[in-house]
Amino acid sequence: MSQQREKTPARRRFLRDAARSAAGLAGIAMLLGLQQKQSQARDGLALRPPGALAEGAFDSACIRCGQCVQACPYQTLKLATLLSPLAAGMPYFVARDIPCEMCEDIPCVVACPSGALDPHLTDIDQARMGLAVLLDHENCLNWQGLRCDVCYRVCPQIDKAITLELQHNERTGKHAMFLPTVHSAACTGCGKCEQACVLEQAAIKVLPLALARGQLGEHYRWGWEEKQRAGHSLVPEGITLPARGVKGGE
Repeated sequence: MSQQREKTPARRRFLRDAARSAAGLAGIAMLLGLQQKQSQARDGLALRPPGALAEGAFDSACIRCGQCVQACPYQTLKLATLLSPLAAGMPYFVARDIPCEMCEDIPCVVACPSGALDPHLTDIDQARMGLAVLLDHENCLNWQGLRCDVCYRVCPQIDKAITLELQHNERTGKHAMFLPTVHSAACTGCGKCEQACVLEQAAIKVLPLALARGQLGEHYRWGWEEKQRAGHSLVPEGITLPARGVKGGE
């Protein structure tokens, strides 16, 4: 009986610890599940504030103080939580919700104490928060032959970042289509075009630069640029190259 009494408290402790561990694991699983659900439900991608350093450098430099978020007068910037698609404490914005209003004095950059937002950025037009991309041109009203120039009109860099290119409407045979075209050299990624898109799901979206832009291989050389740099053609003039075609073809 004495031995039985000694085992009872140990068994109770074991059962209590096991119950606590199970409850803790269940809580973590529920939290991760909510985070995944939140990420899947987001309408738009998380974008960095103006002047954000490159992805790896920004993550290292940002001290997650939230000063940039507090300085944003339009509540565009948010601070990521455990339920956000970014690491908790990181500043971000979703263009479809609230785009960047392109403040001339860039208060978020001024407020950043760590340099994660480049203090050398003094012209908001030089910011590159992302790049607008017409992802679903087939559902864009302009591509349907209708006249919708909302994304073009709201662009702070109108006729620079977005232009409307005329194209013959083959469907009607007598009208023109005004196709929005984004120019990466001028697009700041502010997101006004994405927010203003009249479709239920925006046809034009702002993507992080790493997703939106291709990268030329280092071995590529533009002949016309090399020619201008050298002052002459790098290929001998008048050279006749052999015609290559399908073997046996005409």
